[in-house]
Amino acid sequence: MSTSTTPRIEVHRAGDRMKTRISWLDSKHSFSFGEHYDPDNTHHGLLLVNNEDVVLPGEGFDTHPHRDMEIVTWVLGGSLVHQDSLGHNGVIYPGLAQRMSAGTGILHSEKNDSWRLDGKLPEHDEPVHFVQMWVVPDEPGVDPGYQQLEIDDELARGDLVTVASGLPRYRDRTAISINSSHAAMHVARLTADSTPVTLPDAPYLHVFVARGEVDMEGVGTLAQGDAVRLTRSGGQLIRPHGDAEVLVWEMHARLGG
Repeated sequence: MSTSTTPRIEVHRAGDRMKTRISWLDSKHSFSFGEHYDPDNTHHGLLLVNNEDVVLPGEGFDTHPHRDMEIVTWVLGGSLVHQDSLGHNGVIYPGLAQRMSAGTGILHSEKNDSWRLDGKLPEHDEPVHFVQMWVVPDEPGVDPGYQQLEIDDELARGDLVTVASGLPRYRDRTAISINSSHAAMHVARLTADSTPVTLPDAPYLHVFVARGEVDMEGVGTLAQGDAVRLTRSGGQLIRPHGDAEVLVWEMHARLGG
C-alpha cells in the first residue's frame, strides 16, 4: 500500500457506470466488477467495489463465497436479509450499519426481505435499494466476522456520521469496526435545511451521492449516482438541494503503487 502526492479531483457521472441488468437485479458498478473489467478503473485508495443495487421482491443473491475483504452494506430503501455460514442472520434496513469481514472465507446470501424460507411474504412487497462497498483489509487471513448497529438517531442530526472505521482517530465515535486501519466510511443524511458538511482531509476520498442532489465546493452539482474521487484533497463543503444522502470513504493508503 502507498500514498500519492499529486492533488486530483475526478468526477464520475452516474450514467457512465458499468451495469448489470437481469430479470431481478439492476446493478451499477463504480469500479470494475465481475465480467465488467476496465484496467483503468479498478479501485480508488482501498475501495475496490461501490455497487448500487436494486433487487426485486422475492429475489436476491444465493449463497456465495467471499475471502479477505471488508464488506459494508448500506440500505437506502426496503430491507435486505443476510444469512451466512457463521450462523449470523439479520435484516438490514435504512439507518442500520452493517459489516461483514470475509477473512479466511465465508459463505453468505442476501435476499430482498420479502423473501422467506417458509415461502410466505411479509406485509411489504417492494424492491430493496442498497449500496455495497468492499475495502481491502490490513492483512489477509483474519477470522471472518459480522457486525451491525442501528444509527438512525445519529444520522438525523444531519452531520457527517462515521459509520464504519478502522482508523484510530475514530475509535471512540465509529458505529462499527473494519479490519483496515487506513479507512473509514462516513454518511451524511441531509435535508434542505441542513448545515453544509465538510469533507475530511485525506490522501484519498471517495464521495458518492446515494440519494438526491448536492453541490460540492469546487465541483458543482452532483446528482444521484454521481461520484467524486479526490487525491490529496479535502475540506470541501457539501450543500444539499433537498433531501439527500452522501457516502464518503476516507482513506490514508491505496492498493498497489
